[in-house]
Amino acid sequence: MATGIVLFETPNAGNTVDDLTTQARRAHELGVQQVWLPQRFDYDAIGVAGLLAAAVPGLGVGTFVVPFNPRHPLIVASQAQTAQAAAHGRFILGLGLGAHETERQAFGTAWPNTIPRLREHLTVLRSIFDTGTVGFHGDEFIANPEWPVGISGGTPVPLYVAAMGPKALQVTGELADGTLPYLAGPRTIADFIEPTITRAAADAGRPAPKIVAAVPVLVSDDADAARRRAAEHLSFYENIPSYRRVLEREGVDSAVDVAALGPAETVTRQLKNYLDAGATDVVLSAVDGTDPAQREAIWAIAAQL
Repeated sequence: MATGIVLFETPNAGNTVDDLTTQARRAHELGVQQVWLPQRFDYDAIGVAGLLAAAVPGLGVGTFVVPFNPRHPLIVASQAQTAQAAAHGRFILGLGLGAHETERQAFGTAWPNTIPRLREHLTVLRSIFDTGTVGFHGDEFIANPEWPVGISGGTPVPLYVAAMGPKALQVTGELADGTLPYLAGPRTIADFIEPTITRAAADAGRPAPKIVAAVPVLVSDDADAARRRAAEHLSFYENIPSYRRVLEREGVDSAVDVAALGPAETVTRQLKNYLDAGATDVVLSAVDGTDPAQREAIWAIAAQL
């Protein structure tokens, strides 16, 4: 897997898919090998990923990330296999655990038993992606369709989870291909994430998982201004318990402390710290993804890593 970037829609774009396709094509021209799409409440990230891969030959695509609630694993599997067929093997499915308050506000409910639900969700996906069949009856999900669940060209689908806590990393190591941490700094990756997920995978007889670290990035010659701007954009995450815990584990006071900020050479050096800590890849996520100048600067860095 190549170092990649997160794509963000241009504000007031006339057509979201056209805009993201134009961005993906431009990034690939600059040398970016992988683009990642966040799931929101408007467009469908898995669907868009497949479209981008079909439109930009050679470009790797992935989701960073699709919350597995309230999605049934049979639905996710069909979406992911369709995207993989369109991508001809260049699609990666990244799932997230979500946040209860966001779920309550959007759907009027939140799903308890996050870790057992994650385990069952991944078990269903693993069966479909690995064998093309599934017959599962769990406490959280039932997946026992009469009809085929595989499509030609739809597998294999690399499966990643944005796992950062000990229980989530354990399940991810056992059943997925890697983790997609965000705001987990180099110390957390080296001392906690890498050994925890690697041990879980080894105990399950699986290969060493990938660790794809997403890092907020802002390129600027004014370090103080960059820090202030980043703090404004990233403060939202500090109120989400899972991110708060990972920042505490890193020993920092705020999300801006794990961002890569400053001139291009400084940002590059900070990103390499993540690789030295045990991340197998890094994903550059613009602090302000709506700024065209930031996009180009960040894409140029990603192309050179």
